[in-house]
Amino acid sequence: MPLVIVAGGVALLLLLMIRFKLNGFISLVLVALVVGIAQGMPGDKVIGSIKAGVGSTLSSLALIMGFGAMLGKLLADCGGAQRIATTLIDIFGKKYLQWAVMLTGFTVGFALFYEVGFVLLLPLVFNIAASARIPLLYVGVPMVAALSVTHGFLPPHPGPTAIASLFHADMGKTLLYGTLLAIPTMILAGPVYAHFLKGIDKPVLEGLYNPKTFTEEEMPGFAVSIATSLVPVILMALRALAEMALPQEYRLLHLAEFFGDPVMATLIAVLIAIFTFGLNLGRTMDEVMGTVSDSIKIIAMMMLITGGGGAFKQVLVDSGVEQYIASQMAGSNLSPILMAWSIAAALRLALGPATVAAIAAGGIVAPLIATTGVSPELMVIAVGSGSVVFSHVNDPGFWLFKKYFNLSIMETIKSWSVLETIISVCGLVGCLLLSTII
Repeated sequence: MPLVIVAGGVALLLLLMIRFKLNGFISLVLVALVVGIAQGMPGDKVIGSIKAGVGSTLSSLALIMGFGAMLGKLLADCGGAQRIATTLIDIFGKKYLQWAVMLTGFTVGFALFYEVGFVLLLPLVFNIAASARIPLLYVGVPMVAALSVTHGFLPPHPGPTAIASLFHADMGKTLLYGTLLAIPTMILAGPVYAHFLKGIDKPVLEGLYNPKTFTEEEMPGFAVSIATSLVPVILMALRALAEMALPQEYRLLHLAEFFGDPVMATLIAVLIAIFTFGLNLGRTMDEVMGTVSDSIKIIAMMMLITGGGGAFKQVLVDSGVEQYIASQMAGSNLSPILMAWSIAAALRLALGPATVAAIAAGGIVAPLIATTGVSPELMVIAVGSGSVVFSHVNDPGFWLFKKYFNLSIMETIKSWSVLETIISVCGLVGCLLLSTII
């Protein structure tokens, strides 16, 4: 019976979001209420679970997402992303433009949320395609593939960060494993797949974008831009490596754990960026703080949706559904990684947005970790991979790609939807392979 109630809750979530177009946060909270009451929980207990779920999920997550948004906005507003892109293109040359654009998307993607990175790098893609006289998708697909991989696989992006919190996964290890899988994945989905799309060559729609082009004097240096953007990545990766290599009594390990904590790592990056991307470029503190304030608008609703996913998860725990799922899984030979991917993929196909699908799947999948002993870090990547499979007409990202690349629906499916599916399947295969040695 508990599984029937959960299935009914998921069906209700689909109905509210797809048929009635209700906001994701409101839908998740309503479904959490319905599932809790259907499970026999008293009304006050359900409300308590929802409050506890939102609070526990956002306790540290809000800090990580907030600092991550600030870092990304500071990078964009000072011209740092433009500096990274133009420098890499100069280094790689015309022959390897695809690889330069992909590497730009991957580097910038660590600091910027998907939609922000997409809009920010589009002018660069348009200009490259026009000047080199090559098909727009030939350079656009590698850029989008890199951004999508970071969005689905790597903290501090909302989906992977929220799932890592739900699964009690180590952020540093998640980042290491995710990066290891991200590199071959974005190569296959980007430069390799783009070669099959040469027949689709559409002109850029006039007036579609109005980019701000920074002068040499306005932009920070390349080394500064790269180093500041990757501060959280470096600190969290060093922490993960220290935990794997150093014994507990080493003071160096405790220092690595302190500075490599995701909250501390992103805070340090923001403090550095205030100087390197702001004050050092002649901007006033008021201007820099204006950028910081604007950054929160980007993620405010996403944080609420993440909290709603935490509420749903907590109701499943407190109502006994978690224990029921765990008992049903005891002794099962099914791969928990495959199950996690499948649940996230099903929700992605039904719901649309990857982050919403990932967070909704997280609450259902969480019990499998304790029961099976599978790596929680690989489960994070498995859910993240499933959440990006075959984007179609119910996903805002589908229409964003279609609009900016001036494509028909069928051309968007052939390019964007297949690209996302390649990323998803590569992530699943990579997790299954890593699970045999981790």
